[in-house]
Amino acid sequence: MKTVVELLTDELKKAFAECGYDEQYAKVTVSNRPDLCEYQCNGAMAAAKAYKKAPFMIADDVAAKLAGSEVFEKVESVKPGFINLSLGGEFLKNYLADMAKDDKYGYSNAGKEKTVIVDYGGANAAKPLHVGHLRSAVIGESIKRIQRFAGNKVIGDVHLGDWGLQMGLIIEELRDRKPELVYFDENYKGEYPKEAPFTISELEEIYPAASAKSKEDPAFMERAHLATAKLQNGDPACTAIWNHIMAVSKADLKKNYDNLDVTFDLWKGESDAQPYIPDMIQKMIDDGIAHESQGAIVVDIQEETDTKELPPCIVRKSDGAALYATSDLATLVEREKLYSPDAYIYLADKRQELHFTQVFRTAKKAGIVPQDADMTFLGFGTMNGKDGKPFKTRSGGVMRLQYLIEDIDKAVYEKSSENRSMSEEEAKNTAKIVGLAALKYGDLSNQASKDYVFDIDRFTSFEGNTGPYILYTVVRIKSIFNKYAENGGRPEECSIDTAKNASEKKLMLSLVKFNEVFESAYKDNAPHKLCQFIYEVADAFGGFYHDTMILAETDEKKKQGYIALLGLTRNVLECCLDLLGIRTPERM
Repeated sequence: MKTVVELLTDELKKAFAECGYDEQYAKVTVSNRPDLCEYQCNGAMAAAKAYKKAPFMIADDVAAKLAGSEVFEKVESVKPGFINLSLGGEFLKNYLADMAKDDKYGYSNAGKEKTVIVDYGGANAAKPLHVGHLRSAVIGESIKRIQRFAGNKVIGDVHLGDWGLQMGLIIEELRDRKPELVYFDENYKGEYPKEAPFTISELEEIYPAASAKSKEDPAFMERAHLATAKLQNGDPACTAIWNHIMAVSKADLKKNYDNLDVTFDLWKGESDAQPYIPDMIQKMIDDGIAHESQGAIVVDIQEETDTKELPPCIVRKSDGAALYATSDLATLVEREKLYSPDAYIYLADKRQELHFTQVFRTAKKAGIVPQDADMTFLGFGTMNGKDGKPFKTRSGGVMRLQYLIEDIDKAVYEKSSENRSMSEEEAKNTAKIVGLAALKYGDLSNQASKDYVFDIDRFTSFEGNTGPYILYTVVRIKSIFNKYAENGGRPEECSIDTAKNASEKKLMLSLVKFNEVFESAYKDNAPHKLCQFIYEVADAFGGFYHDTMILAETDEKKKQGYIALLGLTRNVLECCLDLLGIRTPERM
């Protein structure tokens, strides 16, 4: 199903051609002056030079040719050469009716589907999720859903930080705390216990303690390095402890990601890439891609078109150790082998842009991925407090994500307590849904690359461009539907009619933008564009609701038209909210 802009452009192309002008000038856009018209074409301005005619004369010709078209209610030529367009009622009604019949509201990407890997977790094993993990999880989940809606096969990977020195630190701290464990008995030859020797709470306390100790005790740090090397060389005892760390960590991380309504198809980590590293580096050396520099093995990534110098990608340090870049490159080796994706999308703090530039260029130079591989780094800004600095707890520490969610749930619960007509249990469950909407919408309504201020009071407000306001709009529509059905109405038999007033047409005009907005959000990996659209629709519904007697309408045909329009409005809003990873409650 074509977008409205495409259909209008087709109409203008015919008119331009019939008037003797090249159809390339017939581009239509949404009007930037909605007070004057709904859509516009400025092609006459560009055509004037080619045809040596005043632009208003060209505009007059095209406008005259469009007179009587059922597509338009009004076509107006305005000096110096603008063509202002207003849609016809029948055209608008029919377009919305077609949208309502389609599972994807007219959107189609048929024949362009691809396999996409979205890497958007980045949590570390043995550490709790904190506010720094929020944006990658929330934005990544939305990107994954948008890609799937477009018809792509999408594989979301959490890509855990589960390898390296942190594991050695935990193993040695555990040795100091519980030396009696069989893992530390060099003479033990039996099977290791299946139950972990620590809880998640203990594990989350062990790592920071070990990290602090390593900074003050060189001998402890040396032991940690030794334990890390033993783990990476397959030592049974260290491997058994590592398996416990991963099992306990994954269970807790899954619980916390579930609280965010964020899910992953793969729970892989840096450890999965390790077997590929030796052969990968050797091939780079053999192929002349990598070379030695001050004892390290590096790959030059500088290109002639670069305006600034870029450092080479180090794939092996002088002491033989691998780096994050090495692990990311080896992960690409595994992903190409297992999934052969057409595209990659990586979510991370925008300050990691250089790292991903190095990885992507090295991967293409070394032939790990095809030269034309579609590789996108989506760097996001920081979530800041009201002081403009990265969000912290009152004591200055990094806040756990769990506590942030609890705070926003509490704020929503307290704000909605005054006008409550539901049980305590339903109120708390609803507060969780609305709180998560406030959190996610507050984040996603900002362009991903921009920093933003986390303002719990503004985000939880039931007025303005906020998650709670959008959810309240959907719930209000559901309430109208329920009342209509309770009074004997049959919503499924209602059909959209032509607009009866200006606010109804405004709502219709906002809904027909869905296809082009979604396509833009999909191509640009930009959930914030869906947020802008959602708010426009919700705001238009507010005007329509205020101006129109919906259930009190005595003309049954009019009432059915209203109900059908509201049904489409609800469905489109819920669809877009789902693409953002936001659920809607039945009541508020």
